[in-house]
Amino acid sequence: MKKVLFLLFISTQFFAQDTIQISKKDLEAKIEGQNLSVKLANDEVNIAKASLLESRAMYLPNITASYTGISTNNPLMAFGSKLNQERITMMDFDPARLNSPDNIFNFATKLEVQQPIFNKDAVYQKKAGEVKVDVLKIKEERTKEYLQFDLNKAYLQLQMTYKVVKVLEEAKNTTLANKKVIDNYYKNGMIQKSEVLYMDVRVSEIESQIQYAKSNVRNASDYIYFLLNEDSQNKVLKPQDEFSYQENILEQNPTLNPNRKDLQAYEKSLEAYDWMIKSSKAKFLPKLNAFGSFEVYDNKPYQFDANGYLVGLQLSWNVFDGLKAKSEQEKYKADLSKAQTEIQQYQKQNQLELNKSYRQVLDADQKVSLTKLSWDQSAEAYRIRKNRYNQGLEKSSDLLSAETMMSQKELEHQQAIFEYNSALEYFKFLR
Repeated sequence: MKKVLFLLFISTQFFAQDTIQISKKDLEAKIEGQNLSVKLANDEVNIAKASLLESRAMYLPNITASYTGISTNNPLMAFGSKLNQERITMMDFDPARLNSPDNIFNFATKLEVQQPIFNKDAVYQKKAGEVKVDVLKIKEERTKEYLQFDLNKAYLQLQMTYKVVKVLEEAKNTTLANKKVIDNYYKNGMIQKSEVLYMDVRVSEIESQIQYAKSNVRNASDYIYFLLNEDSQNKVLKPQDEFSYQENILEQNPTLNPNRKDLQAYEKSLEAYDWMIKSSKAKFLPKLNAFGSFEVYDNKPYQFDANGYLVGLQLSWNVFDGLKAKSEQEKYKADLSKAQTEIQQYQKQNQLELNKSYRQVLDADQKVSLTKLSWDQSAEAYRIRKNRYNQGLEKSSDLLSAETMMSQKELEHQQAIFEYNSALEYFKFLR
């Protein structure tokens, strides 16, 4: 009695939830904008774009402003400060004053500008940064493709769990119908009590299986809510699309699609190494930069009686840097060689995975046919035993065994369809 009450309580809790019907098309329309994996991939792109903005320093000026106040009796600083303030007189050239000046205040306002003109290494670094952004954009597209595969598989799982519940409910109805007949036979003294107990055990067994299947429905629904980044509390999804066999004709000896996004991203990343190698080589080229400043001085704060400016060009050439740039070149070349080897390994591994997936689809397709045949045979065997039982030619245990076998074979067939559809979705993702 406690077990029955517990099952009734669980069933009540299950059906008390809001059941929301949804199609796969509806899920596809909303998932990309909500999924956390896609958001993370988009954040990586935005971070790379933000880092790329730093390259604007190679053509935009660097402007700084400062206001400085000092008090000094240092001979050189005191004379220079008065000179900047345009307050030098003949008395200031007195050797005694030059050697032991009085304390002087100096307040300086300064505006400095540095303008890059030609820095080829920075240009190549910017190119490498642009390639990184493109690579992350391609990876974001691959993330969306994987999300689509994951969604399809999760939706198949949801369809499968509801199908299992339906099959078990039908099996329960069949068992209850047989139980009603057996109970009547027992009341009339035609069969023994043990046969009634066998049927009660079967009913309990199916009810337990139904409860387990309903838990799987909730699990599958929760995972889809996770993909949608939504709260699943007191809500359960129900698929609108019918669970069915997705027939598909596959080409023999499949090969990787070179336009697959992850393969494109790997190939594109090689360009970044090329640009970094060029950048390290360009460090030996001369650099041209302009600079200038405008200064205002006074011996009183917030007074601006004297001013001056300075402008100029600087051409610099790093003739020898202790082989630092050369070492960078060798490092980037080694990184490039490693990346090329990793790409070859990745392509071969994915070709192996594609071949494996292709065979799994074929095997799963064969399993669908075999389980369908077994199901049909078990259904026919049950029909025959049912007729013979009604004629008094079979025992109830034989009827129960046939019904159990038919239900089991139907579940195996539905599981085979799920495995085939899942294998097909994975093959499409790899292809």
